[in-house]
Amino acid sequence: MKTMAVGNPTLASSRPGFVSDLAELVKARLTLLVLLTTAVGFYLGAEPPVDFRALFHTVFGTAAAAAGAAALNQWWERRVDALMRRTKTRPIPAGRIAPLQALILGAALSVFGVAYLAIVCNALSAVLAAITIAIYVFAYTPLKRTSTANTAVGAIPGAIPPMIGWAAARGDIGPGAWSLFIIVFLWQMPHFFAIAWMFREDYSRAGFRMISSDDSTGERSASQSVFFCILLLVLAGLPAFVGVVSYVYQPIELVLGGLFVAIAMRFLRLRTPGSARLLFFASIAYLPLLLAALVLTKI
Repeated sequence: MKTMAVGNPTLASSRPGFVSDLAELVKARLTLLVLLTTAVGFYLGAEPPVDFRALFHTVFGTAAAAAGAAALNQWWERRVDALMRRTKTRPIPAGRIAPLQALILGAALSVFGVAYLAIVCNALSAVLAAITIAIYVFAYTPLKRTSTANTAVGAIPGAIPPMIGWAAARGDIGPGAWSLFIIVFLWQMPHFFAIAWMFREDYSRAGFRMISSDDSTGERSASQSVFFCILLLVLAGLPAFVGVVSYVYQPIELVLGGLFVAIAMRFLRLRTPGSARLLFFASIAYLPLLLAALVLTKI
């Protein structure tokens, strides 16, 4: 094997690059977050003992669907991605993956993911996955250039994966599933407001309509972030009230939510790139910690 690598250094060096490009095309880090919320939704919805084989099938099918949606999103936005500094090196605008290849891969993964969930899990989880893809690709993606409502619309497919997991485990989408949807939906708002304000010039260059586009002071983005963090603080306790987790979860949620609100208020007070960046990183820390609390306090 070493001789082959030395004899064809171009091939050897191109493989990691191709794998990296595929990972970027399907937004691997975002997809991993989707899988985390899906797995938590399945675990919380499952009756003991948890069927880990069914959990794997659910996560696998959702992974394919999420990866396909991400690839279709990048295919659709390939021209505007070329206009932004933060996205112009993505595989399609950089010319490393042909648009037709991305379109075929995205469509194939999307169809496969939905079909896999329908056949191996259940019809409800497949329908939810199909709705997620449809809203993300055909509503959120074009809306980014026409309305500032795109963030709220985009948060809908981002919040459905835990419901997919719940539906796969239980076959319904009762109050417990909706409580998870609300948490992930609200969490996305300050998360994306922070990103949008930090990269507002880039978004404006591409013609994306964000609430940060003409918000040079950061007042609108920061005040909206505080508003949604407070809503999240109040409503993240719903899983305990609907009987998904024990009330031990409540103080953990209040501490995490309180810290999140405090960091959002710091952003409102300072309105600097550093305070926006801190809110962004705080959002990244908040969600997995809250999901861990949900898992550990499940009834």
